[in-house]
Amino acid sequence: MSTYTAGYFVGSLASGSINRKLARALTRLAPPHLQMREIPIGELPLYSYDYDKDYPAPARALKEAIASVDAVLFVTPEYNRSIPGVLKNAIDWASRPWGKNSFARKPSAIIGTSPGAIGTAIAQQHLRSILSFCNSPQMNAIEAYIQFTPGLITDDGDVTVDSTAEFLRNYMHEFHAFITRVYTALPRDDA
Repeated sequence: MSTYTAGYFVGSLASGSINRKLARALTRLAPPHLQMREIPIGELPLYSYDYDKDYPAPARALKEAIASVDAVLFVTPEYNRSIPGVLKNAIDWASRPWGKNSFARKPSAIIGTSPGAIGTAIAQQHLRSILSFCNSPQMNAIEAYIQFTPGLITDDGDVTVDSTAEFLRNYMHEFHAFITRVYTALPRDDA
């Protein structure tokens, strides 16, 4: 079984983010052959094509972090029926300048949590549209819209409901299998 590294984005800058708790849980529940590494996005300035000829250090670090992983996982909240601006900003930086899109042919998956009954379903659909344009192969099943209830996930990433823990563990196994399928069909240039 191949070992992969997946970088993950947490689409919230809030210190008490429930999506950060979810990300911690996912790193704990990932199979041994899927190593997880956060890709930070909080220090990025707002994107402008004026920077395309000379990316600032945080944007260069973002692109290097994406290049250093085999796949990306988006852990996103839902703000006003879409993704947070900080996450869209990071995607804009990573997909530019023209011809240097960091997401092209990079396997991706999306998950998120919200107190609402439909989780982050609408934000995820919007993000899927953006990633399609960025030419990122996406894990379309299983979909994961997690309704966050008080105490579902501890600050340390322990999932307190067995059925949710099993679902998330399966999600991460499916993500590993999806990465394997993508790289079987689309071998990397460095392979």
